Amino acid sequence: MPLYIVEKDIVTMQTDAIVNPANTGLLPGGGACGAIFAAAGYTELEAACRKLGKCPLGQAVLTPGFKLPAKYVIHVAGPIWEGGQNHEAELLASCYEHALVLALEHGCRSIAFPLISTGIYGYPKKEALHIASTGRPGPVLIDLPKDVQNIEIDLQYPDKIELRGYKPT
Repeated sequence: MPLYIVEKDIVTMQTDAIVNPANTGLLPGGGACGAIFAAAGYTELEAACRKLGKCPLGQAVLTPGFKLPAKYVIHVAGPIWEGGQNHEAELLASCYEHALVLALEHGCRSIAFPLISTGIYGYPKKEALHIASTGRPGPVLIDLPKDVQNIEIDLQYPDKIELRGYKPT
């Protein structure tokens, strides 16, 4: 299964699903979350999120993509960085795992992720990229069905992150 690291605007990605780095209340925010709400249609996406209510920390929920190229938006509630001593890594890995499970349950063959929790939540980008690309800690991005075509991670603000010779372990 290929993993592509790209620098693109996630709202323009031609994938079956995109992942929204949401808050637990599924309220519109700034950054990638705000851009996703704006591109999907603020009113429609807000109403769909209101119906869902909340998204527990480390979990994922799904809505239609509305006006986005993607059929679905998978909302994940990532952790706020508090120095790494409050299970942030496990919660972040859980976001990726739950998003992938939802995508597979809805027949998605491609999905685009932002680098979850690295914006206003302050998660260090290098550590977040390691979790996103290797699944550590936890079994994320490992043993996915072979019919999943790709996973794309949107690095809108890469801050000198380098990834060479990616090989899943």
